[in-house]
Amino acid sequence: MQRRPGLVHLRNGGTSVILDARHAALPAIVAWGPDLGELIDDELAALGTAALPQRVSGGLDQPAPLAVIPQEASGWLGTPGLSGHRAGRHFSTKLVTEAIEVDGASAVITATDAAAGLSATIELEVTNAGLLRQRIALENRSPEPYSLTALAPTFPLPRDLDELLDTTGRHLRERSPQRHAFTIGTHVRESRRGRPGSDASLVLAAGRAGFGFERGLVYAVHTAWSGNHRLLAERTPTAESFLSAGELLGAGEIELAEGERYTTPWALGSWGDGLNELAKRFHDELRARPQHPQRPRPVTLNTWEAVYFDHDHDTLVALAERAARVGVERFVLDDGWFLGRRDDTAGLGDWVVDTDVWPSGLGPLIERVRGLGMEFGLWVEPEMINLDSELARQHPDWILRGRDELPVPARQQHVLDLAHPDAWQYLLERLDALLTEYDIAYLKWDHNRDLLEAGAADTGRARVHDNVQALYRLLAALKRRHPGLEIESCASGGARVDLGILEHTDRIWTSDTLDPLERLQIQKYTGLLVPTEMMGAHLTSPEVHSTGRAVSLDLSAGVALFGHLGIEWNLTELDDDGLDAIARWVSVYKQHRALIHSGTLVHGDTADATTDVRGVVAADAASALFTFTQVSTSVTYPPGRFTLPGLDADRRYTVRIVGGSVADGPGQSPLPWAEQPIRLTGRQLGTVGLQAPVLFPAQLVLLELTSAPPATDHPSVE
Repeated sequence: MQRRPGLVHLRNGGTSVILDARHAALPAIVAWGPDLGELIDDELAALGTAALPQRVSGGLDQPAPLAVIPQEASGWLGTPGLSGHRAGRHFSTKLVTEAIEVDGASAVITATDAAAGLSATIELEVTNAGLLRQRIALENRSPEPYSLTALAPTFPLPRDLDELLDTTGRHLRERSPQRHAFTIGTHVRESRRGRPGSDASLVLAAGRAGFGFERGLVYAVHTAWSGNHRLLAERTPTAESFLSAGELLGAGEIELAEGERYTTPWALGSWGDGLNELAKRFHDELRARPQHPQRPRPVTLNTWEAVYFDHDHDTLVALAERAARVGVERFVLDDGWFLGRRDDTAGLGDWVVDTDVWPSGLGPLIERVRGLGMEFGLWVEPEMINLDSELARQHPDWILRGRDELPVPARQQHVLDLAHPDAWQYLLERLDALLTEYDIAYLKWDHNRDLLEAGAADTGRARVHDNVQALYRLLAALKRRHPGLEIESCASGGARVDLGILEHTDRIWTSDTLDPLERLQIQKYTGLLVPTEMMGAHLTSPEVHSTGRAVSLDLSAGVALFGHLGIEWNLTELDDDGLDAIARWVSVYKQHRALIHSGTLVHGDTADATTDVRGVVAADAASALFTFTQVSTSVTYPPGRFTLPGLDADRRYTVRIVGGSVADGPGQSPLPWAEQPIRLTGRQLGTVGLQAPVLFPAQLVLLELTSAPPATDHPSVE
């Protein structure tokens, strides 16, 4: 372990980070990106010196490098890394490095500002996956309280990045990409919804203009936090460019008494030659965690779009029997099982089984589900409360508010104050009682509204930060009491997707829309952060409930294949042929899920926006699955070639169409290469490619690639 080095080279996972502590109060990150190899001291010193700016006319006598916490006292004129005050004083800090401890690919910087009575600990780590992780802890060492308004790690960028990418969205259409020129100034994406929100950008990316999934240098940051947050990209007139990621603090939310400290959420930065490589670093990081789901992801049936609130034991048993027939492994009972819950206007907060609907409790249904060989899961929304509930009548003081009257309702509900110790204990006891009484393997944990005026009823103080921390504690406590319990993070679909919630849950619900054409984009950009095995993706009924669009089973299942597969469909309405068709797709998923949930997720940059190419390549590149989707009609007919990214250039692959729909139009001949398996190298498939099949709009084909002769007994959905 080194202590107080002037220059530090952190190197891991194909990534280098160089810190220079020789010239300013706090170290500057002078390089972050591709591995620079072993550096001798002279080379390291030269790289630090090469990054120093000159003094210029009209500028400061001592130019300010971009430090790990940019400070005005050091001459920084851009967005500061730390903002706060003591009743208006000590608004400008000058934290000065006391020590740097280096251990392998991580460094811990300690710094103090004696005059302001503050100290900071800055942690940096280059992970095995090549991510740069940072967080900062600020401690008040003065008897006078310190009001913290902003604190966030900073990630410097190469100077030639000139395009930004983020995402926006709404309920039923999350993760819509938008691009911007990266010019001088500040681009800010904030969430003030008490959760990330449907319009949240999972990452904020900066790259060379035109970067795509397959190629183009690109960097991105993410805040691992499930509440209000801020992502920032800034370019200064002095040519400094950087990204920042941190919590967005409410007014007066963090008041540090003497000896108290605030620690930022982890901010994570990734980079790559194309978004596929950038996303792979996030996926590899998640998959390396000890708590990451290891067993095969069970095929899940959720009852919501099958029965909605109409809970009937016999109907649900019939649904469970058909679910087992098609290969479902987990049966999840959705909203409507608890006290007074006949619609969405009542019952939230009363987490006991409604004996008017379930006179014998949930036991008989669970016993039948378990007898059919499936796990049982249950929907809950513990953070919410309806005014028409016993809990609200008994404890109105447990409802978040910013004034005497309650905030504007949403979905006829309000938000419970988890940071209230009694409310937190109530939820723990009620959920623990359910999990103890019943054989429940899985909770679908929902969060169906944004927060407004989220303050404590007794003090009126902002309470988002405390509620997020209370949520994490609650999830952790339930998992400690019930080892093996799995939890899904659902929030009006995909409104709470972040690496903070995924520290405590086992998958996210990607979106409430099951429309596969909408899902193509939603899953593509959710996949920048979330690996396939944690991304809930269900096939749906022929008429999509959220859009009214008519879709085929092949399209719906083919899109859902590259996720944690499930079904959201009233299977009791299907005949034997319909059930058999679903069973064939479930069989394909089960055959390939080890690959889908461990391989590299890739997207092709198609020249024609009416088509989509995506797939998963095995970790050893020996096999792969791809889909080619004709999203809508194209001006070219027949379509041109498409390429398959991410393959081993020198490996020879056998390519077969093993599923999907093929248009059979008048005068149309068979596709020559699909008549029998074709063999090409990864280099040939990635550069020359294949002639695309002629498909009707909203059709896809599933391709299987193997680098050995395919077995003759592979399940097929042809």
